[in-house]
Amino acid sequence: MSDYEDEQNYEETDQDIEQELEAETGQEEETKIEGGEEEEQKEAEEEKAEEQVEEEERPPDVSLNEDILSESLLLLAKTGNGLSHAYVRLDAAQKGLTDISLLKNYIHLRYIDLSNNNLKDISALNSLTHLLTLKLDFNRLTSAKLDPLPYLQTASFSNNRIKSTEGISHPKLEILNLNKNEISEIKDFDGNKLPNLQTLEMRENKLTSTKGIRLPSLKSIFIAANMLTSLEDLADLKNLSALHLRDNKLENLDGFSENMESLQYINLRGNILANFTEINKLQILPKLRALVLLDNPLTENSDYRLEVLIAVRRLERLDKDEYLEEERTEAEEIHEQRRIKEQEAALESQSNLNDENNNDADDNEKIDNDE
Repeated sequence: MSDYEDEQNYEETDQDIEQELEAETGQEEETKIEGGEEEEQKEAEEEKAEEQVEEEERPPDVSLNEDILSESLLLLAKTGNGLSHAYVRLDAAQKGLTDISLLKNYIHLRYIDLSNNNLKDISALNSLTHLLTLKLDFNRLTSAKLDPLPYLQTASFSNNRIKSTEGISHPKLEILNLNKNEISEIKDFDGNKLPNLQTLEMRENKLTSTKGIRLPSLKSIFIAANMLTSLEDLADLKNLSALHLRDNKLENLDGFSENMESLQYINLRGNILANFTEINKLQILPKLRALVLLDNPLTENSDYRLEVLIAVRRLERLDKDEYLEEERTEAEEIHEQRRIKEQEAALESQSNLNDENNNDADDNEKIDNDE
């Protein structure tokens, strides 16, 4: 007879099992601790590696000085009181600059180009309250944060290392370029901080959603080559006319609304749309006229152009090719045929339901009579 069959050994066996379970639990906890330690160690090693790479890439210190300024300041203009003149344009691109502290004294500057430098700190620009245009492309910035600049209209921060959209708050800003950064989430973008923003460029970042874009004045969004899987917070963008979503990971087109009454152009090339029912969701856009769907799975359908036109009959162009009149006629005919079939199917379904209800009523009446 085995231990498990012998009642005298039950208690001993249970104790053994408990000890084994405790040992296993202890091992699991040790494994978790070891796993956590390994993960922390891995993160520390990665941070150290990044710091090492940054240290190796670290450029020589170059401060903006009077000599560089003298060759970079351009365009004399009257100051605000009209009684004196000052330089209002600075073109100091490709100077290898790492420090621009000197600029805080040049409060009359309106146009600044500091592209292709090695800047990590731009706080000196906070005092330049007359700025209209700011270019800081190809630097080493991790943030675009500045104090609100009351007259700034155009700002470009492309090809930096910016990770967050926080701290961008300029009342007259109309064009903002954040292409080719490391932004994974949109924060602080609302009508109170950027009430006049019309063009937002965020190509080649790390976004998975459009959540956070609450900018009622937007007319154009360029958000291609991210990792978008969902469209959120777009429904109330009444002024949006062009939406560029190329090369993302969209499988569905949820998130559009009839409130998007100005939207005329959508580029969805290079996503993973496979079902025409998703295209049907664009019917609610009253002014949609042009659509790009190349390089999506649904384009492999032999009737692709026709099916898209049936879904959105107001379309004028698909993939930049205008619809011909004969295509439009065929789409209308097929749409009407399908509408009639759906109507007939609905009537038949209703008729069957009525018959079932009548049969149930007859059965109930028979039961009552039998009783």
